[in-house]
Amino acid sequence: MPFLGPDEMLSGEPLPGWKGRFFHAQSMTFAHYEIVAGAPALHEHHHHEEEVWNVVAGEVVLSIAGEERTLRAGDVAIIPPDTPHSARVIEACRVVVADHPRREALPGGIGRQA
Repeated sequence: MPFLGPDEMLSGEPLPGWKGRFFHAQSMTFAHYEIVAGAPALHEHHHHEEEVWNVVAGEVVLSIAGEERTLRAGDVAIIPPDTPHSARVIEACRVVVADHPRREALPGGIGRQA
């Protein structure tokens, strides 16, 4: 399926205030998050996929392998595979997250899409 609208994506809230739309490409998984101010932090975790965070609006603090950085609109973070990382929201934000290869187990146990 080469084109998707928001209503054709999986949706869920893996953490309170972390509303997401998710979809899989052939070899990648994408998440579009709208995160409210005051949302709980994303705990430190790791997974075998490489992950890229692209901040579209707002402000979020990302910690990657112990190094912490505040990201704002236009900033990008690249998280290598199997690297501990966490996030906390400073102000309401929109973030696009891409995983490679496909991340079949989506955050929060959200269903899978073929």
